[in-house]
Amino acid sequence: MNTPTTLAAGPTPRTLSRWRAPELTLRFWPVFLRNLLVWRKLAIPSLLGNIAEPLMWLVAFGYGMGALVGKITVDGQPVPYILFLASGSICMSAMQAASFEALYSAFSRMHVQKTWDGIMNAPVGLDDIVLAEMLWAAFKALFTVTAILGVMLALNISHSPKMLLAWPILLGVGITFSSMALVFNAMAKGYDFFTYYFTLFLTPTMFLSGVFFPLDQLPSAVRVVADWLPLSNAVALVRPLFMDQWPRDVLHHGSVLLAYAVVSFWVALALTRKRFGQ
Repeated sequence: MNTPTTLAAGPTPRTLSRWRAPELTLRFWPVFLRNLLVWRKLAIPSLLGNIAEPLMWLVAFGYGMGALVGKITVDGQPVPYILFLASGSICMSAMQAASFEALYSAFSRMHVQKTWDGIMNAPVGLDDIVLAEMLWAAFKALFTVTAILGVMLALNISHSPKMLLAWPILLGVGITFSSMALVFNAMAKGYDFFTYYFTLFLTPTMFLSGVFFPLDQLPSAVRVVADWLPLSNAVALVRPLFMDQWPRDVLHHGSVLLAYAVVSFWVALALTRKRFGQ
């Protein structure tokens, strides 16, 4: 009788860390285009929905409160309140549009419609899908702020040629907040979970970032926190452009936004990998 031979077990496959570096390829582009083609069918209602709320803020506070306030002092220079508010609310609009798309719409595609599962049957990795969702939310926010900028020009709020430089900054704002929103998207079990993000983070950020009043009006302890909020740094870059000036400390403000975007995207990717068991 032959004695059975025991085969030596090979090395145990190493489990890949969910915190490994992003594995990105150009295969994110078809996913981005897919979202764009779907959005085109409802582009006009989508844009109207995204610009309605910021325009109501602008009209109600800009013209209503602006009539009472008159001008507000920014860096020693008197500025009409409507201009002060418009330059801040355009950043707020980019924040809200990117966050909404990266939360509700991305969650629908990921969890409800199972679109991500279908895409991963093709040779497209999860990392590419998350990157495409982040970029799509940022570009959709850019479409929204472009429409709002058009309204601001029509209302003669500002005609500074430097406003054109606000576009790449607002795209960066969209990238930053879409990356942050994807962190919560990866943890959500349902749409109700996003209420915490909007109530506990976005709303305080909106009121503590210099959108409605100068940051120097805040108590010193609150001011320290407000100076490091991503929206505060975005407003600091965009507002001077509306006032036909050049922003100060560009490297500092840009670095803060970049740090939020990179760290948030990495965390969102790791949590999404965990959710999909990768």
